[in-house]
Amino acid sequence: MSEFWLISAPGDKENLQALERMNTVTSKSNLSYNTKFAIPDFKVGTLDSLVGLSDELGKLDNFAESLIKRMAQSVVEVMEDAKGKVQENLLANGVDLTSFVTHFEWDMAKYPAKQPLVTVVDTLTKQLTQIETDLKSRTATYNTLKINLENLEKKSMGNLFTRTLSDIVNKDDFVLDSEYLITLLVIVPKPSYTQWQRTYESLSDMVVPRSTKLIAEDHEGGLFTVTLFRRVIDDFKAKAKENKFMVREFYFDEKEMNREREEMTRLLSDKKQQYGPLLRWLKVNFSEASIAWVHIKALRVFVESVLRYGLPVNFQAVLLQPHKKSSTKRLREVLNSTFKHLDQVAAASILDASVEIPGLQFNHQDYFPYVYFHIDLSLLD
Repeated sequence: MSEFWLISAPGDKENLQALERMNTVTSKSNLSYNTKFAIPDFKVGTLDSLVGLSDELGKLDNFAESLIKRMAQSVVEVMEDAKGKVQENLLANGVDLTSFVTHFEWDMAKYPAKQPLVTVVDTLTKQLTQIETDLKSRTATYNTLKINLENLEKKSMGNLFTRTLSDIVNKDDFVLDSEYLITLLVIVPKPSYTQWQRTYESLSDMVVPRSTKLIAEDHEGGLFTVTLFRRVIDDFKAKAKENKFMVREFYFDEKEMNREREEMTRLLSDKKQQYGPLLRWLKVNFSEASIAWVHIKALRVFVESVLRYGLPVNFQAVLLQPHKKSSTKRLREVLNSTFKHLDQVAAASILDASVEIPGLQFNHQDYFPYVYFHIDLSLLD
């Protein structure tokens, strides 16, 4: 599973023994794989400041998770046909996210633990905000290019009634620059090819004999040329329609057709040039954002543990990886039984949702006797 539970309990002898019992039970029952989660000693500051940071970190946690999910989706959209290789680009510090979380070490160089907590949080906030700003700008430019290219490609993929003809017709197919003659394009259903060949010359006066030629086909019919005098255009169109032959409104414009081809070539070239740099940027900054996100989880555990267990700072954080979805209920029961002494009311509320926890302003179904945070690495679900 790509799900983790990050918990903490007080670091006194009684609770360290409780953690050992929990590890033994979850291991024997094959409920989860547990590892210690190292968090440095931070400058605590005042309890009032920790309360404010707790709220701020909650919002920052949600923002970071949303950001890396958007970045993961951007990698999928950019890679298009190579979706099977997406996970190779969703790494944190060169390893997959599961390995990074299970072997987490606080990065002292990026986020010095000796700084005040508010400074560390501010650094993380600015970093993630800048990544989001760059993500919006870079993906907007690429997506605009991609949409323009897709629109041009769609024009060449419709049926003969709607698609562009710049890649089908040639100058030699038309009588051009004639004061009297004009070449029309007519769409003929496949079952009517013989009828067209037999009747097109007599649909109207002044149709040039033997002037028809099949220049393109799709699964419904064929695109034929026919040359006639300009003065009978309307009459020919009406008679053709009566026979279920549809004249396609098209006038050969070599400059416009060349412009369309050049635009397609330019867009393909621009997309190819932007693909590599954008994918590299996503890869690097997905890593940076993911690293920052796990550091935010560590900060939340620290702040919440101090607020819950008090000073001096003394707690142990543990990372649990449930083995399967079906075992999470049993795992929760083991944790509740092990740590119910920390908060009897919270423990009771888990068993009975009607129990109210005084002073709790959020859904108490997310509140447990121990500090708990959820990490979900299913970024592409």
